Amino acid sequence: MIKLQNGEPKSFPSTVVPVEEISSLPEFIAWIEGNREQVLDELRRHGALLFRGFGFDDAGVFQRFSRGLCPVLQSYAGGNSPRNKVADAVFTSTEYPRGERISLHNEASYLKEMPHVIMFYCQRPASVGGQTPLADCRKILAELREDVRRRFAEKKVRYVNNLHGGEGVGRSWQQAFDSQDRGVVEQRLREGGYQYQWKADGGLRTSIVCDAVATHPQTGEESWINQAEQWHPSSLPPRTRRALGSLMSEEDFPHHATFGDGSPLPEGDLEHVREVMRAEERTFEWQAGDVLVCDNLLVAHGRQPYEGERRVLVSLA
Repeated sequence: MIKLQNGEPKSFPSTVVPVEEISSLPEFIAWIEGNREQVLDELRRHGALLFRGFGFDDAGVFQRFSRGLCPVLQSYAGGNSPRNKVADAVFTSTEYPRGERISLHNEASYLKEMPHVIMFYCQRPASVGGQTPLADCRKILAELREDVRRRFAEKKVRYVNNLHGGEGVGRSWQQAFDSQDRGVVEQRLREGGYQYQWKADGGLRTSIVCDAVATHPQTGEESWINQAEQWHPSSLPPRTRRALGSLMSEEDFPHHATFGDGSPLPEGDLEHVREVMRAEERTFEWQAGDVLVCDNLLVAHGRQPYEGERRVLVSLA
């Protein structure tokens, strides 16, 4: 039914194509359901699989494929990126401004239980740009200076999220947790292992400490898994950082990151991390109907700026 077009281990992404004409998408999805473990083994071997030429043509088909491969899909409650819900457990990949680059990251690595698999469906590629760059997090970890690896592994990362109550910079807590009910939000925060504080202006401040280096539960491999450089104010353009800093302390920015003990992250370390990530970054060109599946504990992804009406959907598992 399928074959790996470029089957070398850890190539990015390894392209999966039909070996014969697919009579119907339901037939292909039934095959995925019946061969789930084989496909997931290949995913863990390669890190990312690009399904091309299977005729994906709408969000419903993508949803059925996602459930066929990973029966338990996650909501995006507590997530940081601006998204719109398209169907049950299917979202737009991000509503972040098209002219901005999104740096490499592992999806929701700031959650107590981050998704292990992330699936993308390209309904419409951008006319210019809009690629989804990928990087092998095992290689990133191996290329980091030993002192940087040690500091982050020992101290972990504390993520601080300042969510407004309806008006302000960034997301509201209602958007982030898909609820208007403080009691519901507090229950989710307690279950998620957060510390939190309601602000006098109706906003919500949360913090959580997560590992910076993770061991894959199936392969036993260690990877660089965190979003410290992305959450830290040094990721902002200098002008934006100065403008926000004139209004509030950096601890009150919409996002902030420190070591797990609250001590500051050395900006030199973060720039070194960015340099290593850039060196490991790989890109491919989206085609309409492509589905990209990534092991979120092995592969980081991002987004290039773009022009046109790009539409990429996502499911988490």
